[in-house]
This record gives sequence, structure tokens and C-alpha cells, in this order.
Amino acid sequence: MNREDPVALQETIRACRICRDTPSGPPLPIEPNPILVLSATARLLVAGQAPGNLADKSSKPFNDPSGVRLRDWMGVTPEVFYDPARIAIVPMGFCFPGNDAHGGDRPPRRECRAAWHERVMASMPQVELILAIGHHAQRFHHALARQLSLTDTVAAWRTILGQRPDGRPAVLPLPHPSWRNNGWIRRHPWFSEDLLPELKQRVADLV
Repeated sequence: MNREDPVALQETIRACRICRDTPSGPPLPIEPNPILVLSATARLLVAGQAPGNLADKSSKPFNDPSGVRLRDWMGVTPEVFYDPARIAIVPMGFCFPGNDAHGGDRPPRRECRAAWHERVMASMPQVELILAIGHHAQRFHHALARQLSLTDTVAAWRTILGQRPDGRPAVLPLPHPSWRNNGWIRRHPWFSEDLLPELKQRVADLV
């Protein structure tokens, strides 16, 4: 069976309007704008939650302060991060989901995963490492995360990184790089002391 062309698949997904036209719950409250980067060559995949408001306005993933921090964690420049030959970007929800009552982002839309994610992953068998950012991405990409809290999932990063069932890519779990997580990072010094050096090395090896 021939592999689906990821670039063509990306264009198909960019035209998706399922969350507006045939949603599984309330429709997306804004105009859908699927944002993702698929690649036939990238060995590294950034799997986030969903685009934020600024990313939605620019149609550019991680085009906000969280993206600046993520690139710092990874040790890459914007030029490397946005090079589709080297890095693919696949959030669990492709569109900005809107804000909740507290001003934060709503969870990723479920329609995206059901409609597209298996096809997306099958189109990029060359991917060797997935950076799973946030619990929604972690639960999709690694079974152990479905049994643990986000903190426990990230704390188990060595175990998760070492497991590649069925030949799937390795997974490295990360918290969201939002500045809202400053307290979490301070409370867990092992994240900066142990996990981030490993992250930078792995990224450098792949890009």
C-alpha cells in the first residue's frame, strides 16, 4: 500500500470544516483555520494541544510567547523550527478552540483526532521522535499517559522515551510551555536539570 503524500494531506486538512459543519458537540465558535505542518522528511514531530489565538490570527503554529519558550527548550532557532523539511507540527486540535469562561483556551476539538490523526501519522513513517506537549497529546501518543497525571507522565519521561511499541516513534512528554506553568517548572527542578538537556540533545541529533 502506497504511503499517503503528507503535503497533499496537509492541504486537504487545511480545507476541513468538520468542527463547524458536522461537529460532535457545539460547533466551533469561530471560523475554522486548521494549522499544521506535515513533512515527508522531518524526523522530529512536535505534537501540541491546539493553536492559540495569536497562532490562529497568523496561521503560524507556536507564533506566540509559548512558542518562544518551546524553541528555547528545544535549542533551535525559528528558522529551524519552521523548516518543514526538519520539523513537523501536529496539534491534537488543528484549529484555535476559542476561550473558556476563565479566559484560557478550550480543550482541543475531538473531531480532529477522529477524522485525521491516524492518517497523519501513517503518512509520516520517517518520524523518529514525538515531542508530546500537554496531556491530550501524551494520551494519544503513548498508552502510559492514559493512566497517569500530566506531572507523573512527564516525570516518567525516561520510561516513556525508552518504549517504542510496534515500532512507533519514541515519545518525549513535555508540559505546555505557557508562562502559566512557571510555578510547575519551579516546583519540579528535575525538568530543567535533567529533561531539558536530554531534549536539546535529541533535537540536535534529529534536525
